[in-house]
Amino acid sequence: MPSKVRIPLTVLLLALIAGALAAVACGGDNGATSTPASATATKAPQASGTAAATTAPTSTPGAAAKSASVAIKDFDFTPATVTIAVGGTVTWTNNGPSTHTVAADDGSFDSGNLSQGKTFSHTFQTAGTFSYHCGIHPFMKATVIVQQASSSSASPGY
Repeated sequence: MPSKVRIPLTVLLLALIAGALAAVACGGDNGATSTPASATATKAPQASGTAAATTAPTSTPGAAAKSASVAIKDFDFTPATVTIAVGGTVTWTNNGPSTHTVAADDGSFDSGNLSQGKTFSHTFQTAGTFSYHCGIHPFMKATVIVQQASSSSASPGY
């Protein structure tokens, strides 16, 4: 009879430990501040620091925006891809209850821990495609596309 009791207790104990580990990994910022870490620039310059969230930019068709906003919520970056011009800034805002990070796959920028309501901005000085992820939840992935600004508009050719 004791063997029947040990198996369910062992399973229950393992489930409690797994739940506690998941809560620690996702639940808090472990006392860290929300000030973004300095980025070591390889493709892009250092981060410009924190800034208030901006509204989505309006731009002319075919022209890359000067700025873009990304919401972090429900373990997702929304939108998953933004396109900006060289010299443009992306601002990420954590709108969810879990702590997240914004980290370039190539190491060129890293926000550090962002708790709920915190923001991180990064200005991109080099054209290219920059993939990034959440360091706490590596399955969260997204992309910033940085384009050269167009030098002139096309003439109609009448």
